[in-house]
Amino acid sequence: MSYSVSCPAIVAFDNMVPKNFNPSYKHPLYFIRKGLYRKISLYAPQLKGKLLDFGCGEKPYQSLFTHITEYIGLDYNGEGHDHQNEAVDVYYDGKTIPFENESFDSVFTSEVFEHVFGLQEILPEINRVMKPGAQILLTCPFAWEEHEMPVDYARYTQFALRDMLEKNGFNIVLIDKNGHFMSALHQLFVLYIHDHWMHQVPVLSKFNLFKKLVRQIGIPLMNMGFSLVESFWPKSDRFYLNTIVIAEKMAKPN
Repeated sequence: MSYSVSCPAIVAFDNMVPKNFNPSYKHPLYFIRKGLYRKISLYAPQLKGKLLDFGCGEKPYQSLFTHITEYIGLDYNGEGHDHQNEAVDVYYDGKTIPFENESFDSVFTSEVFEHVFGLQEILPEINRVMKPGAQILLTCPFAWEEHEMPVDYARYTQFALRDMLEKNGFNIVLIDKNGHFMSALHQLFVLYIHDHWMHQVPVLSKFNLFKKLVRQIGIPLMNMGFSLVESFWPKSDRFYLNTIVIAEKMAKPN
């Protein structure tokens, strides 16, 4: 589904999003994190009123929702993720969201659904606490390594997300993607260099100078170099980094 929206003025709030989620070329996750930042910045103004950040963690993107009247972060305190020093307002038990029916005007959830075992069981709960016509903005990884183990359960295609949302009381407003075939391959290669060469290859991982050269020179050069040639690659979005969805809670039938 095509969807047109003007890009909001986000420059004033750039420095309020943590650098780890709005990174420079030096960051090994530059393409996935920068792409997500841009997509969330683009679509955040569509959400209104009282917002629930489902799986909020440290609320890295909260500053992009300055127009929201109330911002509440919900998370699950379980294995795979340490919530120490995070900005969680309310914890839930993984099954029941502890809010009344129709409590929220909007919901935001980023890179969380892959960590929810039995997603179709929690989608009705998310729907329940949303007002009719309320919108949810969600992002999910499509091409990514296992992470936050062992609580990493799924990679969803856009078709699976559409099907699950529509079966649980939502209408799809838009589906978008972060990245394309070559940017995903590049990002995964940089991740491999950073995670495997620097930490798991015994001969190399012992040398701090090697690690420093990779972090300070190698990764920035790889990322800047790919940025320079990215526009020349034929684009294919059959393989990409993240799926972005906006869906709307269906109004109750009369």
